[in-house]
Amino acid sequence: MNSIAIVGAGLGGLACARVLQLHGVDVTVFEQEASAAARPQGGTLDMHGDTGQVALRTAELHEEFRALARPEGQQMRALDPRTAEVVVDEAPDGDFRPEIDRGQLRGILLDSLTPGTVRWGCSVADVTKAGRLTFADGTSRAFDLVVGADGAWSRVRRALTGVRPEYSGVTFVEFGLDDADRRHPALSARTGQGTMMTKVGGKAIVAQRTSSGHVRCYATFYAPEDWAAGLDFSDAAAVRAHLLERYAGWHPDVLAYVRDHDGGFTHRPLYVLPVPHAWTTAPGLTLLGDAAHLMPPLGVGANLAMLDGTELATALATASSVEEAVRAYEAGMMPRSIETAKACASGLHDLLSDDLGSMAA
Repeated sequence: MNSIAIVGAGLGGLACARVLQLHGVDVTVFEQEASAAARPQGGTLDMHGDTGQVALRTAELHEEFRALARPEGQQMRALDPRTAEVVVDEAPDGDFRPEIDRGQLRGILLDSLTPGTVRWGCSVADVTKAGRLTFADGTSRAFDLVVGADGAWSRVRRALTGVRPEYSGVTFVEFGLDDADRRHPALSARTGQGTMMTKVGGKAIVAQRTSSGHVRCYATFYAPEDWAAGLDFSDAAAVRAHLLERYAGWHPDVLAYVRDHDGGFTHRPLYVLPVPHAWTTAPGLTLLGDAAHLMPPLGVGANLAMLDGTELATALATASSVEEAVRAYEAGMMPRSIETAKACASGLHDLLSDDLGSMAA
């Protein structure tokens, strides 16, 4: 084979590139963002022993991961939203799923690649099934394989299947607490070392501690897709007032997450791909991660994306042809993703159920 193009420098695409380079395969990652620091990389991830950590071992980066991972971040705590009392407090157990900040994990992968592997500020304008990319500057180039690792609104998926994500009926509003131990000691203590959840009546608040002392929070609720029409998210006071009204009746100590947050709010409606999302293997294109199986964010997406990437790379490095490798990869990835997507759909319902013992977050 001559060359592999990966569109998207997320965790799955970078894991794929790393393993390809370990096998001496020529690969280029095209990323539309200007640099690795172009935007915050999100909160914290738990790396599962049977998916994400398998991928990290295949990429020969498990030790680097362990040096930054936080086993204490496995703590799961549930509060009664009406009393603020702790009703579930689960310490880390034998199911070893240590947390790591998404940005730290991405940094490990980026640092492992040959300099110049990622072409920053390189936006893909068009993709064809023959494996040809056309870039925003008008240039184009053909590859033996184009890997769509370009997330929820993947251009590569558009060329391969044409399927677009659908609104799940659930929305997240993200906000956070900076320097929580010092600035918000009561909320910091209430959150614990890992994840705090409180929920009732189809609404939830989730808080997750990161390595930097920041607590990232999400107000989560069922809502129509246009629920925020007329609400200006640049007006933090207006969004705060809306959320406090929506969560009226909850205990003031719980509502303090919304009332006392730092910075603004970010609207993150949840979109998902239909289940199953499958396709007939096509020459020159394949998908991984959210481009292949966008699911609710319940702790499995990054793990599956990295496993997808390392399995695809291993197949490409060991098969007798690109087509054989892609067929083998897709034959394993699709059934796995379909079953996981079904479980995540159920988990999203659990997240917003009234069962405080259900910790689907």
